[in-house]
Amino acid sequence: MTGSAVLTVPAAAPEAAAAHYLARLAFEADVSDVRADLAAGVPGLVVVDSRAEAAWAQGRIPGALHIPTARIPELAPALVDPAATVVTYCWGPGCNGATRAALAFARLGYRVKEMLGGFEYWAREGFAYDTDRGTGQRPVDDLTAPRSGITCAC
Repeated sequence: MTGSAVLTVPAAAPEAAAAHYLARLAFEADVSDVRADLAAGVPGLVVVDSRAEAAWAQGRIPGALHIPTARIPELAPALVDPAATVVTYCWGPGCNGATRAALAFARLGYRVKEMLGGFEYWAREGFAYDTDRGTGQRPVDDLTAPRSGITCAC
């Protein structure tokens, strides 16, 4: 179709699109879903912060396990149940550290998902986080979540 930047390449057939999006959901989770599962105490879920020590000290998801990416092959077998589903995160969407961490866990035989948005979007959505000095929480950024604090139900 001429004149359309979007349709220069036609959209995939519905069956191909469904397979693609299902596959993406098998590899990714968003911060709201991770928070909901942590709050509900979903068993068998381990959230791993793959950042360096200074970043961990600055802020982290409550209940997360700290394993810097480079140390996953060494530390994960002793710290993470092989039957668990691991959710990795790093700083945010401009960083591929969570992707690298997910790859390291997958290579060790773990089921793994990457948390989209990373710590940045955890904080921007107004969720509480731990620091070495206590608990922190920022106001909800209305570009990432409803200001009311209710779920976007997406």
